[in-house]
Order: sequence, then structure tokens, then C-alpha cells
Amino acid sequence: MTDIALPAAVTEAPPAKAPAVSLTTRTRRRQALAYLQAAPMALVFLVFFVVPLGLTLIVSFWEYNEYEIIPAFTVQNYIDVFEGCLNTADACTTVRTYLSTLKFCALTWAFTLGIGFTVAYFVAFHVRSRTMQMALFLVCTIPFWTSNVIRMISWIPLLGRNGLVNDTLMGMGLIRTPIEGLLYSDFSVVLAFVHLNTVFMIVPIFNSMARIDRSLIEAAYDSGATGWQTLWNVVVPLAKPGIAIGSIFVVTLVMGDFVTVGVMGGQQIASVGKVIQVQMSALQLPAAAANAVVLLGAVMLMIVAMTRLIDLRKEL
Repeated sequence: MTDIALPAAVTEAPPAKAPAVSLTTRTRRRQALAYLQAAPMALVFLVFFVVPLGLTLIVSFWEYNEYEIIPAFTVQNYIDVFEGCLNTADACTTVRTYLSTLKFCALTWAFTLGIGFTVAYFVAFHVRSRTMQMALFLVCTIPFWTSNVIRMISWIPLLGRNGLVNDTLMGMGLIRTPIEGLLYSDFSVVLAFVHLNTVFMIVPIFNSMARIDRSLIEAAYDSGATGWQTLWNVVVPLAKPGIAIGSIFVVTLVMGDFVTVGVMGGQQIASVGKVIQVQMSALQLPAAAANAVVLLGAVMLMIVAMTRLIDLRKEL
């Protein structure tokens, strides 16, 4: 019987599973490269955020008196923050201060959301030219070319007792005496907050609206939806990520602000940031650190509550 020669392709052994190994190695290299790229930002985050926050937390447990700060563990600083808060008959100083700050926060958020959403909607859906959109954004950022204090001081000649607003109203015969509540009041504080923080609401909302597929708007109109129905059922749900991000910006900025409250409130209106600033001026650093930690906790709870309403990772 003669031997039958088999083709070489049949007699060769199957190739080794090298691609799988190389794929695993390639994945590990990509992961290592990703960690390497994130390392500088992680280092900056660690040095300028985590370390100062940790030091603030440590100092908040130190003792102090009129003459020195003693690095000894105590919880008295936190007890002082909530002193009298267990009395249900009358709100303690901390509760009243937080209520005052939350009032400014809620009013500023409402006004900035209304203005920011309107401006972003106009720029995103009514301005067709990208050049004009960029020009309008430049106009929105012009106030940031100057200091916050300068922008706040610019309101004083307008809102003062003998300012432009009172003089104009009296000249038109609408009032007989100057309005006292325009300056150094809750109104002036909220006005300055809205002036300073509206752009932080405009930009993220516009970014969300710019990614909305225009065919969805056309489909809503073709289905017989009115303008308000399209706005409420199509635009607003798709703009929620921008609204959430802008709200986080505004809330965190207002909650910790003390310069605006001091300048526009005439050093007469209390806020959490103002309390911390006064304690630091008096070199009561452990008490200020304890108040700062409590404020951070309150702000984090507010941010968590807002992120519960929308999953930013999923939406973005």
C-alpha cells in the first residue's frame, strides 16, 4: 500500500494563541498610559485639595484660647457650632445663619436659572451663526475681566441713597423720598450674586442644548406640539445635565461667599462664609475650621441631593 502525502497545510500544527496574549498586554499598556496621563491632575488634586482639606479637619479638633492654639484633641469646637440648637423653642445662631445663607442661595439659583436658561435657549436655537454665538459668549464673559469687588462696588453709585436709580425715580416723580432698601440689604446681596454667577449657569446649559438633535424639535412640532410643550417635554429633559451642573456651580459659590455679603450687605448681614471670615480675622482658627467642615458637609449633602435627581455620568 502506497503512502498518500498530505498537504503541508494539513500536517502543520495549529498556531499558538499569541493574539490573545498580545491583546491582554495591549490592554494593560493602555490602562497604564491612562493612569500616567491622569497622574499630574491627580497630584494637583492631592496637593491643593486633599491635603488642605485634611489639615483643616485636623485643626478643627484643636484647642485654642485668647493667646494660643493648642494641638490637643477636642470636640468643643463642634459643640460650640451647634450650641443651643437642641432648643426647639428658638433657633440657634448656626441655624439662623444657615437659613439666611440658604435664602440667598435659593433666590440666586432661581434667578440665575431663569436668566441662564433663557439666554442659553436663545443662543442655541435662535442664533444660527457660530461666529455670532461666540461673540455673544464673549459678551457674557466680559464682566470676568475685572475683579469681583470692582463689579460689586460699581452697584453702589447706582443703588445708593443719592444714586442714579433714586435720582431718576425722584426726577420722574415716581417717588418722593429715596428708597433705602436698594443698597446694603438682602436685595443688593441677591442682585450682586446674580450678576456674578449667572454665567456659570449659562455655559453648561448651552452646552447641553447645543447637543440636542434638531430633528427632535422638528418631530415635536410635526406631531402637533406647541412651543411650550416642546420646550417642557423635549428641551428641558435633554438640558437637565447642564441645569444640574450649573446649579452645583451656583450653590457652591454662594454658600461659601463672604465678600459679596460683606460689601453689598454693609457688613450687617450674616452668612456662613462671613462667620468663618470673622473667626479667621480674630485668629480663632480651630473654630473657623470646624465651621468650614460643617459647611463642607452641608454643601456636599446639597450636591448629593441634586445628583440624585439626575445621573450625570449617564447623561454626559
